[in-house]
Formats: sequence, structure tokens, C-alpha cells
Amino acid sequence: MRIGELSRETGVAVPTIKYYVREGLLPPGRLTSPNQARYDDTHSRRLRLIRGLMDVGGLSVSAVREVLAAVDSPEEPVHKVLGAAQHAITPPSAGEPDGLAEARHTVTELVRRRGWRVGPDHPSIETIAVALATFRGIGHGAFEEVLDDYADACEQVAAADLDFAGRHVEVDGIVEGVVVGTVLGDAVLSGMRRLAHVDSSARRYDEGAPGGSGEADTPE
Repeated sequence: MRIGELSRETGVAVPTIKYYVREGLLPPGRLTSPNQARYDDTHSRRLRLIRGLMDVGGLSVSAVREVLAAVDSPEEPVHKVLGAAQHAITPPSAGEPDGLAEARHTVTELVRRRGWRVGPDHPSIETIAVALATFRGIGHGAFEEVLDDYADACEQVAAADLDFAGRHVEVDGIVEGVVVGTVLGDAVLSGMRRLAHVDSSARRYDEGAPGGSGEADTPE
């Protein structure tokens, strides 16, 4: 297909497609003349992947480039590629709240206690530590009492992610499945957590809510 057809099929504007090619996110089309190139289904699939990482995953162009580099390295062990992708998609923590050193210790101790095989330089350790230090700073340090509950839930989610990739993706696509699932799965997990909050709150505190102990309101 020509670039105009690729644009119509994917909903991505032609100038944007050309930009992705210049930035190295999308492979160039096959030249059929000095001013014409042909594209195929692999370009369409890659475009949808790029848009998903940006629109749903919220990644920048540079982060998408790093993720795609990981996806395109199937010769590397899946665990190593996933680690590289996670470093790419984890934004640097903003600021250093008071008590950060103590919070870092709390996180590294959690990792040690759980027996997680995670390096001390993983960026998510800093992300969690900044959040915990902020909790303490605003008087909600007791949140740390639920850290192991969070860890239990996250271990189940991680296992489900990897099981899904292994069941539904061909061997040469496992890297893409795991990496992309990490990015887009974060959006699903965040949204589902909010839904569960609403449901749990309704069951505990709103007797008139659907599923609560009282009768639900009915529209007039």
C-alpha cells in the first residue's frame, strides 16, 4: 500500500508517519521510485503499536524508541529485554522529599524480605520510595502497613501477565507481548484498581449503592 492508504487504514496522519520514519520508530517503506514507497501489514501493525504506547501508555517518543529497540532484540533473553524496557518506561522521580533515604531503605527491605530478584538500581525502587516519603510527609506514613498486601497482589498480576504472554504469543513474539503488556497493562491495572475502589467503598460505606447492604436508588 502507499503511504496515503497506510494513513487511512491506521488513522495516523501522513506527516506523522513520515515523522516516525525519520525518528527511527517506523521502518521506511520499500522504494518503488525516487518519490514513491510501498508499505505492508508490518508497517500497519508497528504504527498501531506506536500509537498504543503513546496514547494509552503515555510514553514519549524517546521512550517508545527504547521500548521498540527492546522488542526488536529477540536474540536477547526475555528477562534482560524486559528489564531494559522497564528502565525506559519508568519516568524519573520528581523531587526529593524529606525522609527519602529512610523510605529507600523501607523499599529495599521489602524487596529483600519478599526474595524478589531485583537489582538495587531499578528505577521503580526510587519511584516507590519517593511516594512513601511523601506519604510520611503529609501524615499518612501508616500506608506502609499495606505494602505487603500490595506486593501479594502485584506478584499475582505479574504472574498473570507472563502466563498470558506465554499462552497467546508465538515464541518469537513473547518479547513484544511481555514488553507491550507491561506498558498497556499498567493502564488496565490502574483503571481496574479505581473501579475496585468504587465497588469496595460502596460495599463498606454506601448502603444505598448497588451491591450495598441497603436498597439501590432507582431512577424516577
